[in-house]
Amino acid sequence: MRWQMQLTAAHWVYLVGVVVIIATMIARKNIVVPAVVATFVTALVFSHSIIRGLSAVFNASLVAATNLFNIFLIIALVTAMLHSLQALGADRKMVAPFRGVMRNGHLAFWTLVVVTYFISLFFWPTPAVPLIGAVLIPVAIRAGLRPMAVGLVVAIAGQGMALSSDYVIRVAPGLSAKAAGADPNVVADRAMVLSLVVGGVALAVAYLMEFRTMRRPDPALLAEWESTADGSGERVRDLAVTERERELVGAGDRPAGGGDVPSLRGGPPTVGHGVALREEYDEELRDGPEEPAPSYRGNPLVPTFFAIFVPVAYLALIVYMVVAKFSESVPDLRGGDAAALVGGIAALIVFLAALAGDGKGFLESSAEHVVNGLVFAFKAMGVVLPIAGFFFIGNGDFSGQILGTADPTKGPALLYDLVTAAQSHIPHSGFIAAFGILLIGMIAGLEGSGFSGLPLTGSLAGSLGPAAGISAGTLAAVGQMGNIWSGGGTLVAWSSLIAVAGFARVPVIALARRCFIPVVSGLIVGTIFAVVFFP
Repeated sequence: MRWQMQLTAAHWVYLVGVVVIIATMIARKNIVVPAVVATFVTALVFSHSIIRGLSAVFNASLVAATNLFNIFLIIALVTAMLHSLQALGADRKMVAPFRGVMRNGHLAFWTLVVVTYFISLFFWPTPAVPLIGAVLIPVAIRAGLRPMAVGLVVAIAGQGMALSSDYVIRVAPGLSAKAAGADPNVVADRAMVLSLVVGGVALAVAYLMEFRTMRRPDPALLAEWESTADGSGERVRDLAVTERERELVGAGDRPAGGGDVPSLRGGPPTVGHGVALREEYDEELRDGPEEPAPSYRGNPLVPTFFAIFVPVAYLALIVYMVVAKFSESVPDLRGGDAAALVGGIAALIVFLAALAGDGKGFLESSAEHVVNGLVFAFKAMGVVLPIAGFFFIGNGDFSGQILGTADPTKGPALLYDLVTAAQSHIPHSGFIAAFGILLIGMIAGLEGSGFSGLPLTGSLAGSLGPAAGISAGTLAAVGQMGNIWSGGGTLVAWSSLIAVAGFARVPVIALARRCFIPVVSGLIVGTIFAVVFFP
């Protein structure tokens, strides 16, 4: 039996909590404390019990962790796989063949697009920025692509196009679908298509913007760029760090990094003072990746084998997923099957790479890689739990467990009730609903954390969809586009865009401004496409 639709004090308190969280995002402050306080006050008003209110603070994060632990695990396993490949030096070998393709600025532009996109799609942009920065950026600049164009390409293809779909690892679609009450596969598929539309438009606009600046191969351009390491490069680094310091000093200590989820894209841990922050960025913005040179000194064919085997394995998985979707010859993947396969492949690669690199010591090194992956996962995703917990209160499937109702399976759907009560004031237009969700997603991304706003946009998508006559999965995918393209590292200078600017040696503020027109153009076209083709 559904709870009565009459709005109560708990509904209004919950609504105030949502508004406060959005306002905090706009102010570029961390939203963990507002989310926890809003959870407590909502539960207190609902139950009229301080005990229930305090319990709800814990239960909200517990329910979120229970439902999102599969995401934590997949992050851990993929991170562990990356570490095992870095120990062999196989990660660098994956991109080395593309050096020979960059014969001029135009080829360098599109080669960077392809390489950055696929690395980021399979491993997230975390390894993409330092790896591309160390191996391909110097080659692209020598081929005639100016540093600002390099930063533009890496940001759009990696932090934007690849991360906004997250089609292989599926953390983002999982968060969006869970909050929206939609099929994760539907959200993932539509987000993938929309990411290609948004990214395609953004890249086309960026290419036209940079077309006249692309030169023929010019060693002098590379020499000029390399000279910035000792001269203007120091000023670029100082500009980037100063901007980040300004945000941190104003906000106090914030969660590590900022992007996919804070620090998923290689951002530094947040520190409380400028000296330590500068030391972190001195390491991050140097000419090579943060990881030391591989210690492996065995058969050189081993890194080559893994450099080929890993992308082939995941490409085979994607081919299987596509064939299963359009053919009955192979069973389709349901629910979390795709993520489970990604994790299973990653785990096997960890063990095989550790065995190849460490021999008899592979049992210890394998365990160390997995533990490091789990630590990274909780550092990266831990901040999402209390935020997701608050928005789960608005979902009737989870609110009973959080608020401690007599029947945990039946709780008040606070957010749904609020939207239903406001239906008479909401235009029944898919376009208005879609652009509203897009705007909220972009606002949520202003704090520089690409995933923390997904519970909000997902919850709103699940509530607004029926009223606007559009699929909740479509709205969730649109909100995901706005959130990740904004906060994932293309539009705000206090996100992982700072690392991209550092490796390209350009001012981060200038790069964010350069990204604005291509990205916003892509988001507008992508939202229109979603309403027309995915109603």
